[in-house]
Amino acid sequence: MMIDLNADLGEGCGNDSALMPLITSANIACGFHAGDALTMRESVQLALAYGVAIGAHPSFPDRENFGRTAMQLPPETVYAQTLYQTGALAAIVHAEGGVMRHVKPHGMLYNQAACDPLLADALARAVKSLDPTLILVGLAGSKLIRAGERHGLATREEVFADRGYLADGSLVPRSEPGALIEDDDEAVSRTLEMVQNGRVKSRDGVWTPVNAQTVCLHGDGAHALAFARRLREAFDARQIRVCAK
Repeated sequence: MMIDLNADLGEGCGNDSALMPLITSANIACGFHAGDALTMRESVQLALAYGVAIGAHPSFPDRENFGRTAMQLPPETVYAQTLYQTGALAAIVHAEGGVMRHVKPHGMLYNQAACDPLLADALARAVKSLDPTLILVGLAGSKLIRAGERHGLATREEVFADRGYLADGSLVPRSEPGALIEDDDEAVSRTLEMVQNGRVKSRDGVWTPVNAQTVCLHGDGAHALAFARRLREAFDARQIRVCAK
């Protein structure tokens, strides 16, 4: 059994250099919610040094709220903004001698695209226009995954180690109780259940099927590094190979 372990980096959290050796895919902030040209280049260099797959992490234009504000933008605006952000990172990766492997939207752009087919289509079109060999990463079972498939893109279905789920497979909104799993033991157990058995217990106690192809590890938590090490140990103990696939 294999699983990809990804983290959102280049967001100014200060854990990147310590977290990078523990993950297999890095989603690098492209400036709209965090980061800038310098941090993008530094993150790319760090990923290349550790052999970590590089991906773009585009967002709504919302630095003030870290990309977590809901926005109703025209699909063509989202298309252009996504192309702008991912293209910038792709240029830096190319200049450093690497290859960009994937695109994963950030924050509210990610969440809205999971259930909005027009927004999902705009993102998939932008990724395909930039490079049709890129992998589109989205919430397992979401509209974004379906849009990527329609456009002929390779997709990677994502689950979250430290987030609560609703019965329909969507994430519990951060503003509601149960959004974050703060107990490390529970988070590890839930992650193993998703990876090994393809299911997660939702907030109301219902078992919900999920296709876990990559696990997101949030790098901005207080115990991110310790949890990352625990997760790797749990995978190793069960002979689950961690790789970018």
